[in-house]
Amino acid sequence: MTQFTDAPIFDADQHMYETPDALTKYLPEKYKSAVHFVQVGHQTRISILGKIRDYIPNPTFDKVAAPGAWEAFFAAENPEGKTLTQMARERVMESIPAFRAPEPRIAALDKQTVAEALVYPTLANLVEHSASEDPELCSAMIHALNQWMLETWGFTHENRLFMTPVINLGLLDEGMRELEYVLENGAKAILIKPAPVRNWKGWRSPSLPEFDPFWREVEAAGLPVVLHASQPPLDGYINMWEPPNSQVFTEMSAFRWIALGHREITDMITALITHGTFTRFPKLRVASIENGSAWLHPLFHDYEDFYKKMPQAFPEHPIDVFRRNIWVSPFWEGSVADVVETVGWDRVMFGSDFPHPEGLQEPTGYWKYAEGMDEKRTYDFMGDNARRFLGLEVRNPAELVTV
Repeated sequence: MTQFTDAPIFDADQHMYETPDALTKYLPEKYKSAVHFVQVGHQTRISILGKIRDYIPNPTFDKVAAPGAWEAFFAAENPEGKTLTQMARERVMESIPAFRAPEPRIAALDKQTVAEALVYPTLANLVEHSASEDPELCSAMIHALNQWMLETWGFTHENRLFMTPVINLGLLDEGMRELEYVLENGAKAILIKPAPVRNWKGWRSPSLPEFDPFWREVEAAGLPVVLHASQPPLDGYINMWEPPNSQVFTEMSAFRWIALGHREITDMITALITHGTFTRFPKLRVASIENGSAWLHPLFHDYEDFYKKMPQAFPEHPIDVFRRNIWVSPFWEGSVADVVETVGWDRVMFGSDFPHPEGLQEPTGYWKYAEGMDEKRTYDFMGDNARRFLGLEVRNPAELVTV
């Protein structure tokens, strides 16, 4: 079958590279001593609460690994055994305007023949993990980042770029205020870290009933929620097995890659299901982005198995809940079939991860890895399912109803 390639693309996984003031420009004075960019040898690092946080190797993003620089690694085409660091150094580039601002990104979308995109911050990957021991600082940093994002990108741009402000629920009242702020400023989706949250009493699942006021407002607003891969919350456990020489994710060991696996997304979704959030708020729309899809089959097996053993412990059948409330974007090198066979065709979305090095050089590079889809399924996967997730009109002419 010849692959149809003319469907208007909605890329559900694009990113911005923030400027260094993204975390500090709007940070209240009382917190500014907690966040610094510092020089470590010839490199710039970010220090939060007096600790160097090197999860992101260059948090200024003045120079970055080019889009697609790690494609061979993630496509499992790395016979020379190059590390991600080596691959990045071979394709370093200066940040360009399309990485930094909405108008140049629109021009880039036009060249890439991409119609719309969800755009995520990059620095958010480390904020919540690094500032978790001070919940007030964490909330303040998230709000500062969202203010910067609104000023620099907006939350919606030309109805083509849909930026995702971040919500942290460590302090519920602050999370509620942040939700009100982003809704008042036109956000069409929000970003939540797939992890437990921390307040002054300790760590909690954000799916417990105490967080219902937040989820109630999200459902009432019809606001989609994205769970995007982030700095894993399991560092302490992994470090019991293998203390790291570095926290830089490009230098992760084989053990760390394999042991971390997909725990963060499977734990988060399982919490939302078993702690009853989706049962109490069945109209919530939640998407898993940049977490892959290989975890779906084993997770569904566990859901089926444990529901048979202890149905009384589940508010509803977990698979039914998953299929009702969850959308999934597989890795570009992953399997669309994983999602289709478990969740269904209407729940699978395309994402390129542009301009990150682990993504594609450009979104249309996906056709090299496409498994073969007929015209309708191509419209669905490459764009219309993401439009449905955001509540936008689909672009498949065959599905447009004329009166």
